[in-house]
Amino acid sequence: MKKQLLYRLSLAIMVSASLFSCRKDPQPAPEQVEILEPTPSGPVKGLYLLNEGNMNMNKASLDYLDFSSGYYSRNIYNQANPEIVKGLGDVGNDIGVYGSKVYVVVNLSNKIEVLNAKTGKKIGQIPFTNCRYITFYKGKGYASAYLGTLGDPTAGNGVVIEIDTATLTEKRRVEVGRQPEELAVVRGKLFVANSGGYSATNYERTVSVIDLNSFQVTNKIDVAINLHRLKADKYGDLYVSSRGDYMNIPSKLFVIDTQTEKVKKSFDIGVSEIVIDDDLAYYYSTEYNYETGDNKITYGMIDVKTETPLSKSFITDGTNKEITIPYGIAVNPITKDVFVTDAKDYVSPGTLYCFNSAGIKKFQVTTGDIPAHFAFVY
Repeated sequence: MKKQLLYRLSLAIMVSASLFSCRKDPQPAPEQVEILEPTPSGPVKGLYLLNEGNMNMNKASLDYLDFSSGYYSRNIYNQANPEIVKGLGDVGNDIGVYGSKVYVVVNLSNKIEVLNAKTGKKIGQIPFTNCRYITFYKGKGYASAYLGTLGDPTAGNGVVIEIDTATLTEKRRVEVGRQPEELAVVRGKLFVANSGGYSATNYERTVSVIDLNSFQVTNKIDVAINLHRLKADKYGDLYVSSRGDYMNIPSKLFVIDTQTEKVKKSFDIGVSEIVIDDDLAYYYSTEYNYETGDNKITYGMIDVKTETPLSKSFITDGTNKEITIPYGIAVNPITKDVFVTDAKDYVSPGTLYCFNSAGIKKFQVTTGDIPAHFAFVY
């Protein structure tokens, strides 16, 4: 592998020369670019990485890795949108690419930013209070939101909205459980994990099922307390994580059969984040022990076809010992490279690691603060 070179390129000057030559007001700092080994991967052209940024610090930021050139560009939102003085906003909570647009869910800024997928230039904005996650299906976007005030134990039920991706407007909304999290469409129905995270003594424990024709909740599947992650495999099953109560009830993983709308299997493993590619689910767990004051960190895989945990980790070269706090994961569907982020101390720049399918590190690169959410560009 070529030696990685870190330097600052004044791309702002080049962009400004062609697009903003008439502007006299101050420009944002140039984006930072690191050159990595090019890793072309067919139809997958690049990877967006959303950095959450620490709460109440207005430091959410967006990075982009171009697989063909090997260019890793940090802080591209400010560079592409210099007229937006406050930047991307406060706490980037999710990101998705659908068609030619990028949708960035910014939680405390109460909005979904919509960008041009090729340039990062802002196209529009969808106001949405306390928004959390987003998914897409047949020309529509579906996003969850807690509503209520952050941390308010008396906050009522959350909602899911339907977004017209052509007009970037909210079309319909439906009330679900308290503090809904991730969501996915399977068999033409929308499934939403409810957490009840604002009330630790009275967590939610259901997955809401929404009929997309009527846009009404048709069922609530009882699973476990404090649900969070929800990912679909290609066999019609959902993998749903329970965060437990962080004290006496441990985190677990559950499998829901979306045809019967019932839990059919559970795993006694902690899951902080999970991603499914083909027949493999990749996950990591960061569980805090209140007695020792330490984090127990594990990495693993599950064969979703046989619904069997595998004995090996997806990191095999010992690099896991370098990662302080794993905070995001993604798998390139073409090369099967696995990307893992390290949030470190939550207040300084993080690190993105890339591992090949054998679990050997290919590269690492510095990111923005609290790197967390991925979206591939085709």
